[in-house]
Amino acid sequence: MTVTEERQDTSLAARRAMIDSQLRPSGVSEPWVLEAMLSTPREDYVPAEMRSAAYIDRAIPLGNGRMLAAPLVQGRLLGEARPTRDDKALLVGDGSGYLAALLRPLVGSLEAVEPSQANAPGEGGYSLIVIDGAVEVLPEALTDRLREDGRIATGQVLRGVTRLAVGRKAAGTVALLPLAEMGIPVLPEFAAPKRWSF
Repeated sequence: MTVTEERQDTSLAARRAMIDSQLRPSGVSEPWVLEAMLSTPREDYVPAEMRSAAYIDRAIPLGNGRMLAAPLVQGRLLGEARPTRDDKALLVGDGSGYLAALLRPLVGSLEAVEPSQANAPGEGGYSLIVIDGAVEVLPEALTDRLREDGRIATGQVLRGVTRLAVGRKAAGTVALLPLAEMGIPVLPEFAAPKRWSF
């Protein structure tokens, strides 16, 4: 067995262990989510010095203040997003990152925008928006990109606690429904404006 083959075997074993010890016991059971996460090597999306920690059950620093969410967070996020081949999807996050690699084969088309650009006007008509991180406030410029009856899956910060949340656009507005408390990396670009207090 070559070094490359041994590395691939080790990586596949780590992905199977992630599914069996982290995802399934925590309720991630959609076959298409498990298949996507089994076939996508997480270690390819972390800094070289973090490759050995790619499958731990917590967020991994990527540099520049960015984090790769824990496998459970991304598994649950995908499951709640319910992507289909009919979706025109927008990812708020790294278009060449791990979540993009998981999502791209599951949708009809996928575009990505960095969190710092999500508050700017842009192309609309998306049936699905997935935000790779937790937000305090959803900018109107982002929800304007979602078509009527379109879906959104994200992390949400409520009173300092991060939760997985989903929403649907109805009558031109999006309301988020918090689902479960989870340790989701917070995106500072979506912080609520600071209020004066006395």
